[in-house]
Amino acid sequence: MQIFFVHLNMQTSLKLSLDKRRTRKDGTFPIIIRLGHFQRTTSISTGQSVHEEYWEKSKERVKRSYKGVESVANLNNILIIEKARAQEIINDLYRRNELDFLSVTQLKDKIVKKSSYESFFNYGHVLVSELNASQRYGTARSYKGLLGILKVFTKGKDLRFNEVNYDLLKRFERFHLSKDGNTLNGLASYMRTLRAIYNKGIKEGLVEKDAYPFDKYRIRTMPTEKRAIDLQHIKKIMSLNLKKDDPLFHFRNYFLFSYMLLGMSFIDMAFLKIGNIVDGRIKFQRKKTSKVYDIKITEQLKAILKYYTKGKNKGDFILPILKRNTLELQYKDEKWALKRFNKGLKKIAGLCGIEEKLTSYVSRHSFATHAMLNKVPLQAISAMLGHSKLNTTQIYLKSLPNNILDTYQEALNNI
Repeated sequence: MQIFFVHLNMQTSLKLSLDKRRTRKDGTFPIIIRLGHFQRTTSISTGQSVHEEYWEKSKERVKRSYKGVESVANLNNILIIEKARAQEIINDLYRRNELDFLSVTQLKDKIVKKSSYESFFNYGHVLVSELNASQRYGTARSYKGLLGILKVFTKGKDLRFNEVNYDLLKRFERFHLSKDGNTLNGLASYMRTLRAIYNKGIKEGLVEKDAYPFDKYRIRTMPTEKRAIDLQHIKKIMSLNLKKDDPLFHFRNYFLFSYMLLGMSFIDMAFLKIGNIVDGRIKFQRKKTSKVYDIKITEQLKAILKYYTKGKNKGDFILPILKRNTLELQYKDEKWALKRFNKGLKKIAGLCGIEEKLTSYVSRHSFATHAMLNKVPLQAISAMLGHSKLNTTQIYLKSLPNNILDTYQEALNNI
């Protein structure tokens, strides 16, 4: 039976048939869904095949006399389901008034994609491949990490889009938080990535927006511990006497380099090149937000740059962090270097008598806090950090150093 939708000058049809243009090695012909749209046709594979004499053309089914499978009835049911699934996608596009604006190739892509990517995992891994191909390795790594932990959560079972609902999110939350050392903020990172993949699935038409689970589920976070350190600690780090062959020499310089460049992230420092130095300024585009920065090179910063830029060409990296040639490998270099950097900062904190935890984030938070204490307007600090919203900046500034609070308290008590 051939199914038609007639709507103004539009005609769309689906029909099961044999593709006699292609013969398989065993002499069978592929069973396809013949898709017609705007007087154009194309074929959609069902993954099944049969000899011509066993195909009943008028009824679009395999004859009962066929002995190539255990159950002909099951085979025909599979074909009916595949056709019905394609028909439902067409019906949905028609209801949304989108069908008229698709070519036959675009319509096929939507049918094939929705059938192929009913699996949340399959779709997620395709996105990882696309992100890697577009050299967005950091995002690809986040997506891959989420898919990996979800696979552990489902005990290796597949996960369909329709199964990603409020109940699953709550169960995943309990699963994550039940493990020692896992935090609410770590869960929030996973959930934001899951939400991003789900939103892409909605845009691709793989799942209905009505099923969106994040309308009910709220991603929660906990305030992090204070990351800024006192200016006196920054001065101790700066004056630390280290030999040039000591790895801590570079780690100290990286920390100060970040602090002096408005709290620049480690990955942005790693990818800075000599060519980013223009007329006494450092000009670059931030990896995370794509925001363009144009920062003046101060005298203190110039001293660090002088050590790392000597004898280098315009295309060379400023800092000796990235060792390999391809972008994908350079992202891996940065990832491992960041781990070593944070370990080195822990040792530096010990040498300087700093009790607070010293990490790559501390330079950025410290810069923001010290700017505020120097009465730099919040809007200016926000611009320096590259934030699009002031409340993001306020997160960096949520806790003043204790000595400042002590001063305020003493002044208030001095009645």
